Amino acid sequence: MNIIQTLEKEQVAKLSAGKEMPDFGPGDTVLVNVKVVEGDKSRIQAYEGVCIGRSGAGLNENFTVRKISYGEGVERVFPLYAPMIDSIKVVRRGKVRRAKLYYLRGLRGKKARISEAQSAGGPEAAVEITAKPAAKTAAKPAAKTAAKK
Repeated sequence: MNIIQTLEKEQVAKLSAGKEMPDFGPGDTVLVNVKVVEGDKSRIQAYEGVCIGRSGAGLNENFTVRKISYGEGVERVFPLYAPMIDSIKVVRRGKVRRAKLYYLRGLRGKKARISEAQSAGGPEAAVEITAKPAAKTAAKPAAKTAAKK
């Protein structure tokens, strides 16, 4: 690993130390809380929309969020490790087959919707799913023998 990559990793670790960066990608609806400074006052503004792409790597990584505001499409590019970003939250996961969703710019209304990705729920859900059918199959033969008598 060269010196530049080492320095970049240190900077990324330093900038993301206080923040939790969720794993998100194109198609996910994200809520970005941005620090806005107006004069001597500072406040946090929420920006919610669909992530239509990510680019760059390391310190230079960016993501683009698109939302519809008063009937007009608005896109904003955020540097991932910018100090102006207070927090990022994934609202819902989208199921897409592209890395860049620029085709959404030409779509309006329901055509611009992205279907939600179905998650398995982790290993706990897999255990529950396998346990439930076993209980049902055990109950069925007992019911059949009772009906025959």
